[in-house]
Amino acid sequence: MDPSVYSSLSPVATSDSPATADSLPLKLENGYSSEHAKKKQKRNKPTLSCEECVERKTKCDRGRPHCLACIKRQTECKYAHVANILEETSRSVSHSRRMTKPPRKRVAVSNHFESPRQAQSTNGKVLFTGSSSPATGLLSNVPYSHPSASNVFGIGSEHPFANYWTCQGGLAEVISVMPDKMQADLLLEMYFECVDPVYPMIHRQTFYADYTHFWSLPRPDKDVSDTALVALIFTMLAMGTQFTTSTSLRERQQTAEFYASAAHQALRTGSYLNKPTTRSIQAMVLITYFLINDNHASDGWSFAGILIRQAYAMGLHRDPNIVCPEASIFEKQCRRKLWQAVLLQDTFLTVLLSLPPSATHTDVNVEDLIDDSSSIAHSNPTDTSYIRGSWALANLVQETICSPRSLDLPICSTPRQKSKLLADFRAVYRSLPDIFRSWDAESITTLAQTNKRIVRQTLFLNSNYFHNVMLLHSSASPDVPVNVRGSLEAAHDAINSFFLLYAILESEATVWWVFNHRAFLEALCIGNILQEQAKEENGMEVLTQDPLYVRAKSDILQMIDIMQRMSEGEHGSEVAKTRVSVLTTYL
Repeated sequence: MDPSVYSSLSPVATSDSPATADSLPLKLENGYSSEHAKKKQKRNKPTLSCEECVERKTKCDRGRPHCLACIKRQTECKYAHVANILEETSRSVSHSRRMTKPPRKRVAVSNHFESPRQAQSTNGKVLFTGSSSPATGLLSNVPYSHPSASNVFGIGSEHPFANYWTCQGGLAEVISVMPDKMQADLLLEMYFECVDPVYPMIHRQTFYADYTHFWSLPRPDKDVSDTALVALIFTMLAMGTQFTTSTSLRERQQTAEFYASAAHQALRTGSYLNKPTTRSIQAMVLITYFLINDNHASDGWSFAGILIRQAYAMGLHRDPNIVCPEASIFEKQCRRKLWQAVLLQDTFLTVLLSLPPSATHTDVNVEDLIDDSSSIAHSNPTDTSYIRGSWALANLVQETICSPRSLDLPICSTPRQKSKLLADFRAVYRSLPDIFRSWDAESITTLAQTNKRIVRQTLFLNSNYFHNVMLLHSSASPDVPVNVRGSLEAAHDAINSFFLLYAILESEATVWWVFNHRAFLEALCIGNILQEQAKEENGMEVLTQDPLYVRAKSDILQMIDIMQRMSEGEHGSEVAKTRVSVLTTYL
């Protein structure tokens, strides 16, 4: 059983049933009463989970020699002697790693963050009703009916890759539409300026060596070159185009979609479904981000599913020291970076869509990622720390946030469990370099004048961290109420990262769907909490007296203001317009 599914669901590590009166003998030879025996005998099953999971009160998959939870935590995994004996004699017992049964009893609890997720219907079709809805898939996680759902979540109704290609054209046809080298160079510079700081998975020097060699080839040799490299180049051109500002929004969108289609066609000509390579996986990670930014979240989600299967097929989820011990240090580093890119994408997308995580089975250790030549020392000194921090956060979020939310279950079932989980999150945050933690609006704005790379990394990392802390504080169970003040504090820190990104790098902030949508969900959380507090206090007056509530309302107003600006003009964002209409209902 996957510990990431259960780790935040039960205060008891093994879920073994305690002994009942019916399970005790009616007559005891030693003369003790049955009542005394009941008090003395508290359980009739031995503990089968490892000692570490029992101590931490997390679900253990009882894997040998090490359970998955201990592998992820990098802790020593030991089992009691009786547990090992039972394991040896119970090989037929199922060791399923997935939760297939819902909780025995659905307990209705107030959850400030989830409250906007209510039943909506269009033409008789239910799009979302929470966990009791018959709807399935991405649409079941859309909190608003069509067309609002489409506008908010970016659910494309058409195939995302327009077909410009003939049956016999092959790779030569794809290469024929590549822009000239000068234009390609400019778009790649834009990619490494805007995208690479946030997702630094491509070794820049190696890529440019391959890229330069590609351009040096005569045309006949280009036409039979590596299809995965061509796909990667086109994907980077597509993402670079998304961040350009020299053309209109509509023109950028059309050009970027054309390049993305060329990238996909290049992958197809190379039979990428049965021939995964490092370059093809890199291209697929970027295609997924492209689709999401292009308002095709559902297509991006589906494409990411293929990507994860490809990553597994390549063995990227395995420790390189085990699966390819003879590989060079550089090759092992590339595999680790690529796996963490897949893991990050899967984890933080599932957080936003409340869908199950997929990149769950791995023994790659974040600590094995070392400083190497993949960073340009004088300009990218924080890359390794940024990757490590994002990776550690993703491991924690996947195990404790994604899995329960995908089943509409509370994140924590006891106060002690919540306290422990908050401590785990804070430990991850404390492990980050000071430059990612010790900043304010003034210092980050000043830093942007000299090093925008670190600014992007700082804001993205803080947005991810505080968004998940907000989810933790705003999740409720019968024994764990919503922490109103904690939720509002975390939501403010998270949404403020978006506000600063918009203030410092406005054109980039409008492109990143994941950043925009996180901020939108944070504003929703704030709005729901304010509404609930107004009801409890019998009026809105209390919201004008407490500085925390005043700031919270100001955060919603600032988000609405930004969304209104993004929605203006002939080609204004429909997504932003919908978000404005939704958020104004809370004022």
